[in-house]
Amino acid sequence: MPDTMTPASTTDADPDTARAAERLAWARRVSSGPVDALQRASADAGFRSYWRGAPDGIVMDSPPALEDVRPWLAMHAVLDAGGVRVPRILARDAAAGFLLLEDLGPSTCLQVADDGNVDALMDAAIAQLLRLQAIACPPGLPAYDDALLRRELGLFREWFLQRHLGVALDAGEDAALAGIESRLVDAALAQPQVLVHRDFMLRNLMPVEGGPAVLDFQDAVRGPIAYDVLSLCRDAFASWPEERVTRWRRDYRARAAAAGLPVPDAARFERDFDLIGVQRHLKVLGIFARLHHRDGKPRYLADAPRFLGYLDTVLPRHPELAPLRAVIDRHVRPALAG
Repeated sequence: MPDTMTPASTTDADPDTARAAERLAWARRVSSGPVDALQRASADAGFRSYWRGAPDGIVMDSPPALEDVRPWLAMHAVLDAGGVRVPRILARDAAAGFLLLEDLGPSTCLQVADDGNVDALMDAAIAQLLRLQAIACPPGLPAYDDALLRRELGLFREWFLQRHLGVALDAGEDAALAGIESRLVDAALAQPQVLVHRDFMLRNLMPVEGGPAVLDFQDAVRGPIAYDVLSLCRDAFASWPEERVTRWRRDYRARAAAAGLPVPDAARFERDFDLIGVQRHLKVLGIFARLHHRDGKPRYLADAPRFLGYLDTVLPRHPELAPLRAVIDRHVRPALAG
């Protein structure tokens, strides 16, 4: 297995074409059998892509200048050592940004989920999440700190309100929203802190033996214990009845407490779950708008009404968040309705 890759020999070649040639050459060098061609299997919101055609597994392509694969490899090692089901690595060239991974199949848990099996999928996902949260945060792991929480909340202002909707908040609205942001940050920092995946949802889980297998874990941090189970229950790409969400949240809390995780009492955990959800929903709206306007990926914004629905469920339960509700009612709801 090579440690480095030879760069493209021509400087004026189309970068995608040059990268495709490098990817195919590397796959041929590490595979046990012939590789005639590679076909795109999937891509994510970042710059990684996945390719089938090698007999041994699936090729992950993470262009070094765009998305360094080393954080993925480092967290893979942490999760694997902690008993979390992750894809097996069959070959690697971190410098070039290529990995050969076991092929976990064509469908994520989200793609196979339906009304009849979603409870079983959630049960298995919670079991895997409890394994992840039981892992001690490794030295040097970034924290979901004040700066990161505020930076994420800023995405909602900059990209969703200003860039996407063209909203200019007046001075009163701006101050009120800043106050809400501080409340959400303080609530997140007050939660017990554990290893946090940051995007733990059915779309990033694969229904395989010993699984579900966990994907897209490279941005893990030390942060609020309610974050990942909130991401799972209030999915960015699928909505489930609120009575199911409540049952899953309660089941998680009981199992986490039984496992010795630092989960608070039921009333506080419900509030933590709601408030970290508001933070995440605002952040994701900002990310989806940025994917559209900066990265040319418009399809994500089709899910924006889902987050309005989540906020409509939660905000009435927390009167202190009324100023956020007012901003949404004045600026967001009419735009999405139109």
